[in-house]
Amino acid sequence: MDRIWTHSFKTKWGTVRTAATERGLALVALPGEPLRSFSARLKKFGSTHPEKGGSINLTAQEQIEAYLDGHRTHFDLKLDLRGTPFQKKALQAVAAIPYGETRTYGEIAKTLGRPRAARAVGSANARNCLPLVIPCHRVVAAHGLGGYAGGLELKRKLLKLESRE
Repeated sequence: MDRIWTHSFKTKWGTVRTAATERGLALVALPGEPLRSFSARLKKFGSTHPEKGGSINLTAQEQIEAYLDGHRTHFDLKLDLRGTPFQKKALQAVAAIPYGETRTYGEIAKTLGRPRAARAVGSANARNCLPLVIPCHRVVAAHGLGGYAGGLELKRKLLKLESRE
């Protein structure tokens, strides 16, 4: 069973919650996500007694706050990325999307050598446990915004933040 540390902090966007294991940052809860939902997602990591704090969470807080304030364009954090091999590859491709740019689900699928896997890319994005850090808000549908776990309003705000560069 992994040890897991949790942390929460207030930003001008709302409360952000993080969780980290010894391997790295494992979860980010976007502003507006209920504590109950975050706690349920924590259980998937097998830890029934999370501890408060953790140096990885504190570093994540610094970087997330700087990003939301418009002072950081990328994250430099050790990650505990989980999922199927395809999901991990899809999320790594999403993480490579430059700040201020977007890609479609289909474009990500093509970069993975699976041009017909746009829906699978969407599914991987929906399971992204590290939003903001793995910027799934930068992935859009071919003819519109597509979805976002934090809601379309937050997705629009994040894209607008990045367009000011």
